[in-house]
Amino acid sequence: MPEPPAGQLLRAERLAVHVLVDNVTDIASTTTGGIIGHVANVARGEAWALSGSCLCCANWGLSLGLDIVGLTGDVTRVLFDAGPDMDTLTRNAQLLGYSFEGLDGIVLSHGHWDHAGGLPAACRPGTPLHANEGMFVRRCIRQPGGARISFRDPPSPGVLEAAGATVELSADARLIGKRYVYLSGEIPRLTAYERGLPGHQTWDPSTEEWRDDPLIADERWLAVHLRDKGIVVFTACSHAGVINVLTHARRVFDPVPIHAVMGGFHLAGPGVEATIQETVSDMARFGLARIVPGHCTGWRAVGALANAFGERVTPSSVGQTHVF
Repeated sequence: MPEPPAGQLLRAERLAVHVLVDNVTDIASTTTGGIIGHVANVARGEAWALSGSCLCCANWGLSLGLDIVGLTGDVTRVLFDAGPDMDTLTRNAQLLGYSFEGLDGIVLSHGHWDHAGGLPAACRPGTPLHANEGMFVRRCIRQPGGARISFRDPPSPGVLEAAGATVELSADARLIGKRYVYLSGEIPRLTAYERGLPGHQTWDPSTEEWRDDPLIADERWLAVHLRDKGIVVFTACSHAGVINVLTHARRVFDPVPIHAVMGGFHLAGPGVEATIQETVSDMARFGLARIVPGHCTGWRAVGALANAFGERVTPSSVGQTHVF
């Protein structure tokens, strides 16, 4: 049986995922079934005409709007991350006709600016916002020469509460969104090659010094259980490693199969690109029906995934809707 509380996760009939923010925009490439394109999502009325002003903006970051239809037809809406800033999130949501009113929950995957910056724009009075205390810390990247690039701090719990959200901090796994969404606990690090984000550091106020923090232990993933298909896993950045994420999900939900994975696989950049082939090889063990790489996956990894898995790979881009 699946681990608690995963065993109490309700099954869903249908899942639609709106890509509100992603690094990539692509209105021309053909797609396989189950994807509604960017232009189809923004076209409105007879007077509508294609132009730059009517298209969503790509930006470095990720925000996914999950619309989950239960077996009885009830609808649950959960926002997974909010992109790098409020302007991008607000503009794209308006163009797509996506409302932040009535959300059943907002989830922050981890405390990096490119996932947290837009959160205040999505907050509404009483909306639960799920996070953990480890997300609200100062961070930077230390370059090989020693110079540091600071990260903008995520909005604090106080800022998010002032914007209207009810901030719920816990490090534990839990069910959210009327029990249709599973939010993981800490991700076990098992593979030898997935070693986090090289050069990542966190400020330690007790010593007033930066400390190495490549593992980014505050990171979490989401899951939805689709009837007759299995588990759809959402991983926003995969600093833990997408194979570690999938391995954790398989253990949590065993014997329910993993149907698909969507999000950032963090296979772009120095240090992590060397792990692409091992990642692709190990991903084959999960028998995934759909693989939807986005955000920080990188073009080298997307190409390697497409070569290995063919039409099962459907890259994410802003403005799309992926229907499972």
